[in-house]
Amino acid sequence: MEPNSEKKINSKFFRDAAWQQLSGNWSSAVIFTLVYFIIVVAASSIGECLGISSLIMIVIYPMAYSYSISFLENKRSGSNLKIENLFSEYKSKNFVRIILTVLLVIIYTLLWTLLFIIPGIIKSCAYSQTYYVLRDNPELQYNAAIERSMAMMEGHKMQYFLLQLSFIGWCLLTILTFGVLSFWVVPYMSCTMAHYYEYVKEEYEKKNAQ
Repeated sequence: MEPNSEKKINSKFFRDAAWQQLSGNWSSAVIFTLVYFIIVVAASSIGECLGISSLIMIVIYPMAYSYSISFLENKRSGSNLKIENLFSEYKSKNFVRIILTVLLVIIYTLLWTLLFIIPGIIKSCAYSQTYYVLRDNPELQYNAAIERSMAMMEGHKMQYFLLQLSFIGWCLLTILTFGVLSFWVVPYMSCTMAHYYEYVKEEYEKKNAQ
């Protein structure tokens, strides 16, 4: 489902597009998410035991990147959500590029949040497309990738915030199911955000083509 002038572009539009993409593909999405969660929890536990939690979390960044990007790849080409894809960036030249760029995003967001919560939320929305920018623009890294995300999100930050907020009901249900529902909600959200990226990317390209 692609954005067009005949459809109302709102949160429901992107959620519906993601739901359609996941239809018939839920089992692989759930298994993909389950394995991802198990690895993250196990790695975090080991990090706490060894007193290197921060280092472990940094090492996990490329996996978080791969998790998100897999749903974008699935949307574009219909490629399967393969478990081995979670480890793909550990064997590529992107490893350091991803880690340092994500660290900058975290530092910038934290610094803005220290000024007050609202500036932190605004900047978080502005930086939200950084993973996807890294994927589609191999020549960009660090501040350049972050700045591209900020440029793409000009005029879209409130829209993105409302899209995130539209999942609050699902998040509450996840709590009520003691986290079990997260294996469905997280891929649903990730898929939705992949569709949203395609939309803001198209809008950005149209704007710069004028």
